[in-house]
Amino acid sequence: MLSGGDVVFLLDVDNTLLDNDRFIADVGARLAEDFGPDQRDRYWSIFTALREELSYVDYLAALQKFRVGLDGNPALLRMSSFMLEYPFASRLYPRALEAVGCLAGQGLPVILSDGDIVFQPRKIERSGIWNAVQGRVLIDVHKERALDAMQLRFPASHYVMVDDKPALLATMKHALGKKLTTVFVRQGHYATETASAAIDPQPDLSIASIGDLLEQDMGALLATPPFGIRAKE
Repeated sequence: MLSGGDVVFLLDVDNTLLDNDRFIADVGARLAEDFGPDQRDRYWSIFTALREELSYVDYLAALQKFRVGLDGNPALLRMSSFMLEYPFASRLYPRALEAVGCLAGQGLPVILSDGDIVFQPRKIERSGIWNAVQGRVLIDVHKERALDAMQLRFPASHYVMVDDKPALLATMKHALGKKLTTVFVRQGHYATETASAAIDPQPDLSIASIGDLLEQDMGALLATPPFGIRAKE
């Protein structure tokens, strides 16, 4: 069996372990209910502008800007509570934590996520993912640009990246080469939008859902050329 020092499994969060599209839909529905469709659209406009400015999503920062002109509206406090107390555990994909536990028997599972430094950790904690990986969580603005820091913190002879964005997987593959095996999980809107895109290199493995990892022989996958530990050696 491969030990943690041999393999580190890097796991994305949004639309990989949990259904973030459902969360976004719930936020939109709550905004429309409490503030009306026009104000809901204004929130998403603020959200999109902030994402372009910051290079990551920040729901709470968007809410801070959204409050302008709405001070005194009690629905603002309810919206804040809705986001902070959102039951992210109910949005985990089927068998997601079971898959994490399975990977723990073959290597070291680590969360590698993009996002802000306040809400994203809370999402990971409230969903139960934080405990599932025993606090091994990395959150960067651009995780594909933080691979050196990741390797310093979690040194290994080989890495496996599990993500719903095939273009990002390709970028990381270019950076790490044979030291990285990429696993594309076809969940969420990014996976749908890139279904017909030309991705080079293609993911080493594609699965329909995160729970499908439970049916994969990762040891055999990692030992099979042209990628994996044996090929690297």
